[in-house]
Amino acid sequence: MSDADAGRTGFCYRHPDRPSYILCQRCGRTICPECQTQAPVGVICPECMREQRSAAPRTKPAVITRARSAAGRGAPVVTYTLIGITLAVFLLQLIPGLAVTERLLYAGVYSLPFNFEPWRMLTSVFVHSTALLFHVLLNMYTLWIFGQLLEGLLGRWRFLALYLIAGFAGSVGVLWLGDPRTGVVGASGAIFGLMGAFLVIQRRLGGQTTQLFVLLGINLVIGFVPGFNIAWQAHLGGLVAGALIGLIYVETRKRSQQALQVWLLVALVAVLVVLSLRYFYLPIA
Repeated sequence: MSDADAGRTGFCYRHPDRPSYILCQRCGRTICPECQTQAPVGVICPECMREQRSAAPRTKPAVITRARSAAGRGAPVVTYTLIGITLAVFLLQLIPGLAVTERLLYAGVYSLPFNFEPWRMLTSVFVHSTALLFHVLLNMYTLWIFGQLLEGLLGRWRFLALYLIAGFAGSVGVLWLGDPRTGVVGASGAIFGLMGAFLVIQRRLGGQTTQLFVLLGINLVIGFVPGFNIAWQAHLGGLVAGALIGLIYVETRKRSQQALQVWLLVALVAVLVVLSLRYFYLPIA
């Protein structure tokens, strides 16, 4: 890697104006989604891909190899999978007798020591109100927009970690700030986490954030409007966690800081787990 490449840490070596945190698994250079080719482990750059193809024996038809490469290159697989799972669960919610919503929603009472069902803090992210189709459609549309942006920028596993941790943090927000008897559903906490992370990353890299600030402000205000039945607590919890994760990602994007990045994420999850045990050390009076 040249000195010029090293000085552009966090930007694609072939497209210097495109930020990215993904490194080629063979040469270690930073590559943007357009330059990524999916490998068995991680992704590799175009030059390394050509070297690998020239050295490897042809054990499979070229058409199959090209089809797999096209499917893997830059495709937001995690985003599509999350949308697919959420919509599948929504269809199951519509089937009478399955009680999917009641089995997967979250409320503070499910964090009580004698009624402890912690998995609901994550499963609630995948269920939505069946009385309002707009609820799931709006969340999935927003996930589709920000998912494509962030998954290509961060990589699949970092993006998945961001989504799930922010969703969990949204439930923690409901636990501490909401009525423990009121059940909540929806991916809004995770969605706000994506927006919070994207906002921080854009700001740190010098991008335009005015429109995102306006979008966040409008959505936060709507959550406080009486009659809308929106869990603003989940929005706030997801937003704060997403912003912290975005800060962790952008400040530890160098190859030498990958271990630190993992440990910071583990520390954040540990804090959230401690907060999720609220009623174990602060019983309801």
